Amino acid sequence: MPTRTLTPEAMKARGNLPRHIAIIMDGNGRWAEARGVPRLMGHRAGRESVREAVKGCLALGVEVLTLYTFSTENWNRPAREVRALMAILRQTLRAVRRELRADNVRLQTIGRAADLPPEVTAAIAETQGYLAGCDGLLLNLALSYSGRAEILDAVRRVVAERTSAARLDEAGFGRFLYTAGLPDPDLLIRTSGEMRISNFMLWQLAYTELWITDTLWPDFRRRHLYQAVADYQGRQRRFGRVD
Repeated sequence: MPTRTLTPEAMKARGNLPRHIAIIMDGNGRWAEARGVPRLMGHRAGRESVREAVKGCLALGVEVLTLYTFSTENWNRPAREVRALMAILRQTLRAVRRELRADNVRLQTIGRAADLPPEVTAAIAETQGYLAGCDGLLLNLALSYSGRAEILDAVRRVVAERTSAARLDEAGFGRFLYTAGLPDPDLLIRTSGEMRISNFMLWQLAYTELWITDTLWPDFRRRHLYQAVADYQGRQRRFGRVD
């Protein structure tokens, strides 16, 4: 589909829009290196890309947007970089909450929240409270998140609640995941051209359509989101069934 036809109105008319889009936001460091600036400038530049993704999902009527914001593995980065990333997250939440409320956006997080600094969890709680009356797009931030950790935590909950193994099916197990109550992602977007899912939503991505772009995350804009969705609209999802 030519880029000039990728308008929200045309795409809505075409139908088959994803309910849930997940994004692995990759390439901030490479973006900064290519410009000879500190890595943190790449992370700061990526904030506008988040805004563009949110606006694009709002225009399309997407129900859930999940962003892989900070993985459990990211704690292994230099302490100074981790502190700066947490500060950027805290500052961004406080800076965008008015715009999010004006756009009727809700906020949720998934991951091991106990790992986050108290000032970050406080900023999350404050923002969620500020957005409490919203009932539109759910912005779902994966923070201190790992797909394997999520499955492990779910198993621990199953054991703690003494759930009968004989009665446990896939739908029942899903209720123990961080994403309980949410539809699985229909579309996964990964920037920077990397061909892997990096320990992200391992259970939920079983039948998700993948869209990979060489675009680095700070350069990602609404048109890229629309291109991904347009490509998704042209696919036939079989879920293992034969034609």
